[in-house]
Amino acid sequence: MLRAKAGGKIILRRKAIIVSIDGLGDRPLHELGGLTPLEAATTHTFDILAGEGMVGLVDPYAPGVPCGTDVGHLCMLGYDTKEVYSGRGPIEALGAGFEIFPGDVAFRCNFATIDHNGIVRDRRAGRIREGVAELAAILNNITLNNNVIANFAPATEHRAVLVLRGAGLSPLVSDSDPGGKNEGMPIQPIRPLDESEAALKTAEALQQFLAIARGLLNQHPINLKRIMSGQLPANAILTRSGGIATKCIPLQERFNGIRCAAVSGEATVQAIAKMAGMQIVTHPGITGSYDFNGQLKASFAIELLNDNDLVLVHVKATDLAGHDGKWDSKKSIIEQIDNMVAVIKAKIPPDTLIAITADHSTPCEVGEHSGDPVPVVIWGKGVRADKQLAYGETSCSAGGLGRITGKDFFHILIDLMGFSQKLGA
Repeated sequence: MLRAKAGGKIILRRKAIIVSIDGLGDRPLHELGGLTPLEAATTHTFDILAGEGMVGLVDPYAPGVPCGTDVGHLCMLGYDTKEVYSGRGPIEALGAGFEIFPGDVAFRCNFATIDHNGIVRDRRAGRIREGVAELAAILNNITLNNNVIANFAPATEHRAVLVLRGAGLSPLVSDSDPGGKNEGMPIQPIRPLDESEAALKTAEALQQFLAIARGLLNQHPINLKRIMSGQLPANAILTRSGGIATKCIPLQERFNGIRCAAVSGEATVQAIAKMAGMQIVTHPGITGSYDFNGQLKASFAIELLNDNDLVLVHVKATDLAGHDGKWDSKKSIIEQIDNMVAVIKAKIPPDTLIAITADHSTPCEVGEHSGDPVPVVIWGKGVRADKQLAYGETSCSAGGLGRITGKDFFHILIDLMGFSQKLGA
């Protein structure tokens, strides 16, 4: 426990680790006897935390409102998304290493598979991972009409980022992506979403880029090789979530000099961490996919506590399993994360808090993000324990934290750590 002085008063401060289990929340499944994957999983460590700590349910943004990984994590870190969020594109661009300038318009992208009629056969090109850097390279730094420059970079797996740079651009254009679960539909034409000249100019530039991309990708040796081996080619780009970057006030400025770090292999979460002013740690063994290395993430998190007050540890695999409808994989991944948290719990300094939460629910039967609340727990010295003994959607619904928002959850944790500011005299 740290003892900091402020205005002559002694303030007790504790460190904390937040474990973000992406897409953790789920719904009862017939295959699991009416339990969720979390409730069916063997989670000795989570249950210990629940039994000795305080649990509840969190609506990451608001009750019944599905949100993305970006919005969910901004709320998880206590931000008001109405003030700092303008679309996922700029966040993806930051995660891909772009430097965003005022007036740049960024888009979230997928490598996808389409047929000769422009019908989307697979929005993720078979979840392509190998060769994406080479494919992205041929789409980077393309000059379009009206002196618009298109910059393109790979993100995680099939994901990528497009940044349009030029005078008089607007994010108010439609998506070319037909949306989740909409394979079999054509790529959507780009339309301006208002009558401004900027939106029209941006729509025309984006449509031009997509046409150029299809031509270049169709003939690329990587895609020709994929076709020969029976794999789906990444022969088109789908775009969505256009936006212009907004500035976030770093957590250190908002909460009395708190020092923060994040461990993640997923580009979106890395970008959110960058926006929040957090130190970012990643490694080839720390992926944003099914093959994440929980033990490696745990070791980095423990090491980061030496120089930081708050460490965020993110795991993406649960969300992927939810999207893929793989309830058995989701259950197994939760058990792996439980083992990861066991290592963290055994090796963290005394008086360190552990918070388990999620950015949203991804029910296996839905295959997409839903508005269901996520189960949460805060454990450690000074936490008021409630009477719940297990960590799951049902048990957490009766916990001492009640049902709160992601922003509320973060403020409660910050207060337990001793970094909150008094409101009023």
